[in-house]
Amino acid sequence: MAKHRLSETRIKTLPVGIHSDGDGLFLRVRKEGSRQWFFIYRRASKRTELGLGGYGQGTAPVSLALAREKAEAVRLRLARGDELSAKKTFADVMDDVITVKGSGFRNEKHKAQWSMTLREYAKHLHKKPIADITRDDVVETLKPIWGTIPETADRLRMRIGSIMDHAKARGLYFGDNPADWRGGLKDLLPARQKLTRGHHAALGYKEIPAAIKALRAAAGISARAVEFTCLTAARSGEVRGASFNEFDMKESLWIVPPERMKAGREHRVPLCDRAIEIVKARKEMSITDTVFPVSDTAMVKALRKATGDESTLHGLRSSFRDWCGDETTHSRDVAEAALAHTLKDKTEAAYRRSDALQKRRSLMDDWGKYCGNNAL
Repeated sequence: MAKHRLSETRIKTLPVGIHSDGDGLFLRVRKEGSRQWFFIYRRASKRTELGLGGYGQGTAPVSLALAREKAEAVRLRLARGDELSAKKTFADVMDDVITVKGSGFRNEKHKAQWSMTLREYAKHLHKKPIADITRDDVVETLKPIWGTIPETADRLRMRIGSIMDHAKARGLYFGDNPADWRGGLKDLLPARQKLTRGHHAALGYKEIPAAIKALRAAAGISARAVEFTCLTAARSGEVRGASFNEFDMKESLWIVPPERMKAGREHRVPLCDRAIEIVKARKEMSITDTVFPVSDTAMVKALRKATGDESTLHGLRSSFRDWCGDETTHSRDVAEAALAHTLKDKTEAAYRRSDALQKRRSLMDDWGKYCGNNAL
């Protein structure tokens, strides 16, 4: 069957019905005027139809060129012998992801919250074929809670994103993730309110690698100080006051003395490879004992230049904490220890002091790797 039968001009005048562009790609024109792309293929006697999105519809319209690109991606997968499915709904994939994610959660409460958020607040998506989910669908799902419970709304956005990433990995969805903030949602929903912890505006953790990439591309001490702050999940004041004699490079440790800690106790911070690299580079260039001789204002300016929004330095700690809970199997206690939070339970605190350093080292190494994704 010949390909490329349609044209942008012809599409606008097509009557109601199904029209072929060739080699499995079709456009369905409905009575109400909507136009939907879909791909049809057969395996033995089984006919399968894959939705590829709407033409000229919503906030993520699929042009003729993009539909052909998506169709070609399907053909390549079929040529490799991959199995594709058209019947999976968002709820089907959601259940699969909850099962996979849930098996890695040690905290039952967090597992229940992850599931509840999607089951309660993503009902608008549940019955939709996963292949047909658009950015407009995500917007309509988030709008009812975006202004009233902003933190839950952003967690929901990120969890929807996880569902879509899972679907893409399985060949059930093609195209950009419709829940990606920088991919278009930032222009369709009110900014920053969703990412607020008290008065500390924070990046969603999925935006951290892009921010780190921008920071690494920037010259100057301020950008290095912000990156180091993110990698160590430290308070900005602790970073600005750091001196070279606080670092044990042989053990890859930053030992912050009690007088510089909010809780008044020494805090040992395991350093990932990139954090060590930053300290070594600063020592070679520095003419003082202060590692990062910069102001808080300069650091905030560097961060906001990298992110393009009103993010705060303290908010980086929230980003780290959310990532720990959403994307890792590291325990809550280890995450809280990494943030140097005070525990009320004395027995738990004593256990942490004797056992948590190596666990925190593993956590901070994982965080360093995550932050560095796509940063080089």
